[in-house]
Amino acid sequence: MNRIHYSLFACTNAVIFVSCTGSPLAENPAAVAPTKDSLVALERRSFEAWKTKNVRFWDTFLSDKFVGYGSSGRLDKKSASTEFSGADCEIQSYDLAEEQIQVLAEDVALLRYRASVDGKCGGEKVPAIRWAASVFVREGYTWKKVFHAAAAVVDPKVAVVKLPGGKAEDPASGDADTEALLSMEKQVWEAWKDHDGGRLSGLTTNEISFINIFGSHFGTKAEALQDWSAAGCDAKSVRVTNAAGRMITPTVGILRFKGTVDGTCFGQRPGPIWGSSIYVKQGDGWKWAFGINLPARW
Repeated sequence: MNRIHYSLFACTNAVIFVSCTGSPLAENPAAVAPTKDSLVALERRSFEAWKTKNVRFWDTFLSDKFVGYGSSGRLDKKSASTEFSGADCEIQSYDLAEEQIQVLAEDVALLRYRASVDGKCGGEKVPAIRWAASVFVREGYTWKKVFHAAAAVVDPKVAVVKLPGGKAEDPASGDADTEALLSMEKQVWEAWKDHDGGRLSGLTTNEISFINIFGSHFGTKAEALQDWSAAGCDAKSVRVTNAAGRMITPTVGILRFKGTVDGTCFGQRPGPIWGSSIYVKQGDGWKWAFGINLPARW
Protein backbone atom coordinates (compact mmCIF):
# COMPACT_ATOMS: atom_id res chain seq x y z
CA MET A 1 0.00 0.00 0.00
CA ASN A 2 2.82 2.43 0.63
CA ARG A 3 3.61 2.40 -3.05
CA ILE A 4 0.12 2.56 -4.45
CA HIS A 5 0.46 5.97 -5.98
CA TYR A 6 3.71 5.22 -7.67
CA SER A 7 4.00 6.51 -11.20
CA LEU A 8 0.86 5.62 -13.12
CA PHE A 9 0.46 9.36 -13.22
CA ALA A 10 3.40 9.04 -15.47
CA CYS A 11 1.57 6.32 -17.36
CA THR A 12 -1.47 8.10 -18.53
CA ASN A 13 -1.19 11.78 -18.91
CA ALA A 14 -1.41 14.59 -21.32
CA VAL A 15 -3.10 13.80 -24.56
CA ILE A 16 -4.69 16.08 -27.13
CA PHE A 17 -6.39 15.64 -30.47
CA VAL A 18 -3.35 16.19 -32.70
CA SER A 19 -1.32 14.04 -34.99
CA CYS A 20 2.18 12.88 -34.12
CA THR A 21 3.49 16.07 -35.72
CA GLY A 22 1.23 18.27 -33.63
CA SER A 23 -1.30 19.00 -36.38
CA PRO A 24 -5.05 18.80 -35.73
CA LEU A 25 -6.61 15.47 -36.61
CA ALA A 26 -9.48 17.20 -38.36
CA GLU A 27 -9.87 20.45 -40.29
CA ASN A 28 -12.09 21.82 -37.55
CA PRO A 29 -11.42 19.73 -34.42
CA ALA A 30 -13.16 22.27 -32.20
CA ALA A 31 -16.42 21.05 -33.73
CA VAL A 32 -15.72 17.41 -32.86
CA ALA A 33 -17.11 16.17 -29.54
CA PRO A 34 -14.84 13.85 -27.54
CA THR A 35 -15.52 10.13 -27.86
CA LYS A 36 -14.34 7.26 -25.70
CA ASP A 37 -12.34 5.76 -28.55
CA SER A 38 -10.61 9.07 -29.27
CA LEU A 39 -9.63 9.67 -25.66
CA VAL A 40 -8.49 6.09 -25.13
CA ALA A 41 -6.32 6.23 -28.25
CA LEU A 42 -4.69 9.43 -27.06
CA GLU A 43 -4.26 8.09 -23.55
CA ARG A 44 -2.39 5.13 -24.99
CA ARG A 45 -0.02 7.55 -26.67
CA SER A 46 0.86 8.97 -23.28
CA PHE A 47 1.59 5.46 -22.00
CA GLU A 48 3.94 4.99 -24.92
CA ALA A 49 5.61 8.33 -24.20
CA TRP A 50 6.19 7.22 -20.61
CA LYS A 51 7.49 3.82 -21.70
CA THR A 52 9.87 5.29 -24.28
CA LYS A 53 10.97 8.22 -22.06
CA ASN A 54 9.70 10.81 -24.54
CA VAL A 55 10.42 13.96 -22.54
CA ARG A 56 9.22 16.45 -25.18
CA PHE A 57 5.79 14.81 -25.44
CA TRP A 58 4.54 16.37 -22.20
CA ASP A 59 5.36 19.98 -23.11
CA THR A 60 2.59 20.04 -25.70
CA PHE A 61 0.16 17.46 -24.37
CA LEU A 62 -0.28 18.86 -20.86
CA SER A 63 -2.45 21.92 -20.35
CA ASP A 64 -0.82 24.86 -18.60
CA LYS A 65 -3.63 24.43 -16.05
CA PHE A 66 -2.66 20.81 -15.32
CA VAL A 67 -2.92 19.55 -11.74
CA GLY A 68 -2.81 16.06 -10.32
CA TYR A 69 -1.10 13.69 -7.92
CA GLY A 70 2.08 11.69 -8.39
CA SER A 71 4.54 9.78 -6.25
CA SER A 72 5.78 13.08 -4.79
CA GLY A 73 2.32 14.48 -4.00
CA ARG A 74 0.63 17.36 -5.77
CA LEU A 75 1.73 18.05 -9.33
CA ASP A 76 1.54 21.01 -11.65
CA LYS A 77 2.57 21.01 -15.29
CA LYS A 78 6.28 21.46 -14.56
CA SER A 79 6.57 18.76 -11.91
CA ALA A 80 4.26 16.43 -13.84
CA SER A 81 6.39 16.74 -16.98
CA THR A 82 9.41 15.68 -14.94
CA GLU A 83 7.69 12.75 -13.25
CA PHE A 84 5.89 11.53 -16.36
CA SER A 85 9.09 11.49 -18.40
CA GLY A 86 9.85 8.05 -16.95
CA ALA A 87 13.54 8.79 -16.52
CA ASP A 88 13.89 6.32 -13.62
CA CYS A 89 11.37 3.81 -14.99
CA GLU A 90 11.72 0.65 -17.03
CA ILE A 91 8.29 -0.31 -18.37
CA GLN A 92 7.93 -3.65 -20.13
CA SER A 93 4.25 -3.52 -21.04
CA TYR A 94 0.94 -1.81 -20.31
CA ASP A 95 -2.75 -2.15 -21.16
CA LEU A 96 -6.00 -0.25 -20.66
CA ALA A 97 -9.42 -1.83 -20.13
CA GLU A 98 -12.98 -1.08 -18.95
CA GLU A 99 -12.73 2.49 -20.25
CA GLN A 100 -15.59 4.87 -19.49
CA ILE A 101 -16.14 8.48 -20.52
CA GLN A 102 -18.06 11.11 -18.55
CA VAL A 103 -18.77 14.43 -20.30
CA LEU A 104 -18.59 17.18 -17.68
CA ALA A 105 -19.22 20.14 -19.98
CA GLU A 106 -19.07 20.99 -23.68
CA ASP A 107 -15.29 21.44 -23.48
CA VAL A 108 -14.41 19.07 -20.62
CA ALA A 109 -14.43 15.25 -20.50
CA LEU A 110 -13.38 12.67 -17.91
CA LEU A 111 -11.87 9.31 -18.90
CA ARG A 112 -11.75 6.47 -16.35
CA TYR A 113 -10.13 3.09 -16.93
CA ARG A 114 -8.44 0.08 -15.40
CA ALA A 115 -4.73 0.00 -16.23
CA SER A 116 -2.25 -2.85 -15.94
CA VAL A 117 1.49 -2.21 -16.00
CA ASP A 118 4.55 -4.45 -15.86
CA GLY A 119 7.59 -2.43 -14.91
CA LYS A 120 9.70 -0.69 -12.29
CA CYS A 121 10.27 2.91 -11.27
CA GLY A 122 13.08 3.91 -8.97
CA GLY A 123 14.11 0.27 -8.85
CA GLU A 124 10.79 -0.83 -7.32
CA LYS A 125 7.99 -2.69 -9.06
CA VAL A 126 5.02 -0.44 -9.77
CA PRO A 127 1.53 -1.63 -8.79
CA ALA A 128 0.30 -4.05 -11.44
CA ILE A 129 -3.36 -2.98 -11.51
CA ARG A 130 -4.98 0.36 -10.79
CA TRP A 131 -7.99 2.50 -11.64
CA ALA A 132 -7.08 5.84 -13.18
CA ALA A 133 -8.85 9.07 -14.07
CA SER A 134 -7.83 11.71 -16.60
CA VAL A 135 -9.61 14.94 -17.46
CA PHE A 136 -9.28 16.59 -20.87
CA VAL A 137 -10.13 20.19 -21.72
CA ARG A 138 -10.55 21.70 -25.16
CA GLU A 139 -8.17 24.62 -25.66
CA GLY A 140 -8.67 26.22 -29.04
CA TYR A 141 -8.47 23.43 -31.63
CA THR A 142 -6.93 20.81 -29.36
CA TRP A 143 -7.80 18.69 -26.35
CA LYS A 144 -5.23 18.68 -23.54
CA LYS A 145 -4.78 16.72 -20.35
CA VAL A 146 -5.64 18.91 -17.37
CA PHE A 147 -5.83 16.35 -14.52
CA HIS A 148 -4.69 12.85 -13.69
CA ALA A 149 -4.61 10.55 -10.67
CA ALA A 150 -4.68 6.79 -10.11
CA ALA A 151 -5.22 4.36 -7.21
CA ALA A 152 -3.80 0.84 -7.02
CA VAL A 153 -6.30 -2.01 -6.62
CA VAL A 154 -5.86 -3.66 -3.21
CA ASP A 155 -7.96 -5.71 -0.78
CA PRO A 156 -9.36 -3.25 1.79
CA LYS A 157 -9.55 -5.96 4.46
CA VAL A 158 -5.86 -6.83 4.30
CA ALA A 159 -4.11 -3.76 2.90
CA VAL A 160 -2.21 -1.67 5.42
CA VAL A 161 -1.36 1.93 4.61
CA LYS A 162 2.19 2.85 5.67
CA LEU A 163 2.86 6.55 5.80
CA PRO A 164 6.46 7.73 5.46
CA GLY A 165 7.14 11.25 6.66
CA GLY A 166 9.61 13.89 5.67
CA LYS A 167 7.69 16.54 3.75
CA ALA A 168 5.74 19.59 4.81
CA GLU A 169 2.04 19.57 4.05
CA ASP A 170 0.83 21.30 0.90
CA PRO A 171 -0.32 24.85 1.62
CA ALA A 172 -3.99 25.72 1.29
CA SER A 173 -5.28 28.34 -1.13
CA GLY A 174 -7.55 31.02 0.25
CA ASP A 175 -9.08 32.27 -2.99
CA ALA A 176 -12.84 32.52 -3.53
CA ASP A 177 -13.01 29.59 -5.96
CA THR A 178 -11.24 27.28 -3.51
CA GLU A 179 -13.48 28.37 -0.65
CA ALA A 180 -16.64 27.74 -2.69
CA LEU A 181 -15.58 24.21 -3.63
CA LEU A 182 -14.24 23.49 -0.16
CA SER A 183 -17.58 24.42 1.40
CA MET A 184 -19.29 21.83 -0.80
CA GLU A 185 -16.61 19.19 -0.16
CA LYS A 186 -17.07 19.50 3.60
CA GLN A 187 -20.81 18.91 3.16
CA VAL A 188 -20.12 15.79 1.07
CA TRP A 189 -17.78 14.40 3.73
CA GLU A 190 -20.24 15.08 6.54
CA ALA A 191 -23.02 13.35 4.60
CA TRP A 192 -20.68 10.38 3.98
CA LYS A 193 -19.85 10.22 7.69
CA ASP A 194 -23.57 10.09 8.49
CA HIS A 195 -24.26 7.46 5.77
CA ASP A 196 -26.90 9.88 4.45
CA GLY A 197 -27.60 8.77 0.88
CA GLY A 198 -30.37 11.30 0.39
CA ARG A 199 -28.15 14.21 1.31
CA LEU A 200 -25.35 12.88 -0.88
CA SER A 201 -27.72 12.56 -3.81
CA GLY A 202 -28.69 16.22 -3.50
CA LEU A 203 -25.06 17.38 -3.37
CA THR A 204 -24.07 15.54 -6.55
CA THR A 205 -24.82 15.72 -10.27
CA ASN A 206 -27.10 13.22 -11.99
CA GLU A 207 -24.09 11.31 -13.34
CA ILE A 208 -21.22 10.69 -10.91
CA SER A 209 -18.36 8.24 -10.45
CA PHE A 210 -15.78 7.55 -7.76
CA ILE A 211 -12.45 5.75 -7.17
CA ASN A 212 -11.60 5.10 -3.52
CA ILE A 213 -8.27 4.61 -1.70
CA PHE A 214 -8.41 0.85 -2.32
CA GLY A 215 -8.69 1.28 -6.09
CA SER A 216 -12.38 0.32 -6.09
CA HIS A 217 -14.25 1.94 -8.96
CA PHE A 218 -17.91 2.96 -8.78
CA GLY A 219 -19.07 3.89 -12.25
CA THR A 220 -22.64 5.02 -11.58
CA LYS A 221 -24.42 7.22 -9.08
CA ALA A 222 -26.34 4.26 -7.71
CA GLU A 223 -23.12 2.32 -7.09
CA ALA A 224 -21.38 5.26 -5.44
CA LEU A 225 -24.31 6.13 -3.18
CA GLN A 226 -24.70 2.50 -2.15
CA ASP A 227 -21.02 2.33 -1.20
CA TRP A 228 -21.04 5.62 0.69
CA SER A 229 -24.18 4.67 2.60
CA ALA A 230 -22.93 1.18 3.51
CA ALA A 231 -21.46 0.13 6.84
CA GLY A 232 -17.86 -0.39 5.71
CA CYS A 233 -16.68 2.74 7.52
CA ASP A 234 -17.62 4.02 10.97
CA ALA A 235 -16.46 7.65 11.20
CA LYS A 236 -16.83 9.73 14.34
CA SER A 237 -15.56 12.90 12.70
CA VAL A 238 -13.97 14.07 9.43
CA ARG A 239 -11.74 16.97 8.40
CA VAL A 240 -10.98 18.48 4.98
CA THR A 241 -7.89 20.72 4.97
CA ASN A 242 -5.05 22.02 2.78
CA ALA A 243 -7.47 22.67 -0.06
CA ALA A 244 -6.49 24.14 -3.41
CA GLY A 245 -8.98 24.79 -6.20
CA ARG A 246 -8.39 25.13 -9.94
CA MET A 247 -10.98 26.35 -12.41
CA ILE A 248 -10.75 24.40 -15.68
CA THR A 249 -13.57 26.39 -17.27
CA PRO A 250 -16.13 28.77 -15.73
CA THR A 251 -18.42 25.77 -15.05
CA VAL A 252 -15.94 23.01 -14.10
CA GLY A 253 -13.50 23.11 -11.19
CA ILE A 254 -11.09 20.72 -9.45
CA LEU A 255 -10.49 20.71 -5.71
CA ARG A 256 -7.45 18.95 -4.24
CA PHE A 257 -7.28 18.51 -0.49
CA LYS A 258 -6.16 16.44 2.47
CA GLY A 259 -8.86 14.44 4.25
CA THR A 260 -8.69 12.78 7.66
CA VAL A 261 -11.12 10.43 9.38
CA ASP A 262 -11.45 9.65 13.07
CA GLY A 263 -12.87 6.15 12.96
CA THR A 264 -12.42 2.83 11.17
CA CYS A 265 -12.89 1.44 7.67
CA PHE A 266 -13.07 -2.34 7.25
CA GLY A 267 -11.67 -2.73 10.76
CA GLN A 268 -8.64 -0.46 10.19
CA ARG A 269 -7.96 3.10 11.22
CA PRO A 270 -7.49 4.93 7.91
CA GLY A 271 -4.57 7.27 7.48
CA PRO A 272 -4.88 10.68 5.82
CA ILE A 273 -5.79 10.80 2.16
CA TRP A 274 -5.00 12.94 -0.83
CA GLY A 275 -8.35 13.74 -2.39
CA SER A 276 -9.38 15.23 -5.73
CA SER A 277 -12.96 16.16 -6.52
CA ILE A 278 -14.41 17.57 -9.72
CA TYR A 279 -17.33 19.98 -9.45
CA VAL A 280 -19.76 21.18 -12.10
CA LYS A 281 -21.64 24.43 -11.78
CA GLN A 282 -25.39 24.10 -12.10
CA GLY A 283 -27.29 27.37 -11.87
CA ASP A 284 -25.73 29.43 -9.10
CA GLY A 285 -24.21 26.51 -7.21
CA TRP A 286 -21.63 23.74 -7.50
CA LYS A 287 -22.31 20.01 -7.48
CA TRP A 288 -19.89 17.10 -7.00
CA ALA A 289 -19.40 15.00 -10.17
CA PHE A 290 -16.33 12.81 -9.59
CA GLY A 291 -13.72 12.03 -6.96
CA ILE A 292 -10.59 9.95 -6.49
CA ASN A 293 -8.88 9.38 -3.13
CA LEU A 294 -5.31 8.15 -2.55
CA PRO A 295 -3.61 7.19 0.71
CA ALA A 296 -1.38 10.15 1.61
CA ARG A 297 2.31 9.46 2.09
CA TRP A 298 2.67 12.03 4.85
